[in-house]
Amino acid sequence: MKIELLLEKFLNYISIERNLSNNTVMSYKNDLLRYAEYLNGKNIESFDDVKPGIITSLFSILYDLGLSAKSISRNFSAISSFHKYAFSMGAARKDPTENLFRPKISRKFPSVLDYHEVERILAQPDESKKFGLRDKAMLELMYSCGLRVSELISIKVNDLIFQEGLIRVIGKRDKERFIPLGRKAAEVLEKYINSERITLSNEQNSGGILFLNRNGKPLSRMGVWKIFKKYCVHADIKKDVSPHTFRHSFATHLLEGGANLRSVQEMLGHSDISTTQIYTHIDREYLIEVHKTFHPGEKYL
Repeated sequence: MKIELLLEKFLNYISIERNLSNNTVMSYKNDLLRYAEYLNGKNIESFDDVKPGIITSLFSILYDLGLSAKSISRNFSAISSFHKYAFSMGAARKDPTENLFRPKISRKFPSVLDYHEVERILAQPDESKKFGLRDKAMLELMYSCGLRVSELISIKVNDLIFQEGLIRVIGKRDKERFIPLGRKAAEVLEKYINSERITLSNEQNSGGILFLNRNGKPLSRMGVWKIFKKYCVHADIKKDVSPHTFRHSFATHLLEGGANLRSVQEMLGHSDISTTQIYTHIDREYLIEVHKTFHPGEKYL
């Protein structure tokens, strides 16, 4: 039996017969739709063609994308329950998850902030104070686009394509990619560029770089780290976090919202995330639509 045909029956089963909460059912639905898409990308249409290694490869991808430990554990529960259901209904000859171990929730998993924690951090910079607008723009851009710190400090003013809602990023191995720029980030970036950056800028020193320090020179990695940690303290964040936490949170929130793996992979710039060929170039307009639909910073506007 084809996998998609049994998915709706399984969701009804866990909702009605197992009486799981609506939130759990919706989370399982998002997880399993993404799982079905992943299998489809590998040209797997039947339960009997799913091997244990296929499933463990998916969890490696989810981990590399920065999905939280709790979410990875729930994904395992959803996939395992789905295969057990397929076996019990006679739709599969075996359960490929039978001998797989649930991923352990440990300190090895990246720390992830929930959306309300992110909101608290983003609310800390005071735009009326010196560097407040710069810091606000920087934090909004980090979360809106899931940038690495090395990418953030290299962004130039000319890399912002406001009219198309995109930002040009040069990632690892000098690979160019374009990421959708959220509306909140775009608004505060335009304010920063047209006001505070002008007072900081000395084009001989800045080289056109977007985020500058008090001397008009590009911010350093350490500078970004100190700014980020300062606002985390002000926001009373108790978790062990770093600027990279925003990148992990960006990926987790998109995936939790239902975004597909290929789109998140494209936005993060994970070109070598898997040895398979399931990832292809994605149209920029489609990426913008995915970002607008699933990024919580855009959904709550």
